[in-house]
Amino acid sequence: MACPAQLGFQDAASPVMEEMLHFHDHALMIVYLISMLVLYIIVAMVETKLTNMHILDSQEIEIIWTILPAIILILIALPSLRILYLMDEINSPHLTVKTVGHQWYWSYEYTDYQEIAFDSYMIPTQDLKPGQFRLLEVDHRMVVPSESPIRVLITAEDVLHSWAVPAIGIKMDAIPGRLNQTSFIVSHPGVYYGQCSEICGANHSFMPVVVEAVPLKHFQHWLTSMLEDA
Repeated sequence: MACPAQLGFQDAASPVMEEMLHFHDHALMIVYLISMLVLYIIVAMVETKLTNMHILDSQEIEIIWTILPAIILILIALPSLRILYLMDEINSPHLTVKTVGHQWYWSYEYTDYQEIAFDSYMIPTQDLKPGQFRLLEVDHRMVVPSESPIRVLITAEDVLHSWAVPAIGIKMDAIPGRLNQTSFIVSHPGVYYGQCSEICGANHSFMPVVVEAVPLKHFQHWLTSMLEDA
């Protein structure tokens, strides 16, 4: 989850998020280098006392500032496209979960097990237990096995919502009448928090997303108990 006064991203909990963090650092270094170069040119132009009123153009400078930006764009575009294709890759998922956005809560359906479906409401502040996070904790978490490819089908019942979990690197719009899909692999067990990222009405801030990743053996126990309750 995010921390107070946090400047960077949350720690990556999936391979795709790790790639996104690496791309962010890569692009940020290019931005720093460009900024330093532009600042140096501005300072040099302001401080210099050399003038030449007869220079109208310079072929060498025209070539440099045409080729150099093209190279920079290629250095940014190639890793960006690679990550886009990795994010769209859905290959033999072990589990499929359908997520439906409502005003103002999420509901989850484990489509491989028709009996497992539940609503996920934010826990009110007065009902929180010690150690739980205000505005982030829910009564029923989305439980998935760690180190397994998970497919998520996302839609909405009423208005636009957006299912987002920053640590996993997912942000997908939930659109009424349309079924979007994405996938992820949680690298290690843990609890990962997110929120609706599309303004959906008065209680937009009160429909958090909580993904709990557990080892496969523990997930099987949870699955068995849910089926018995159903």
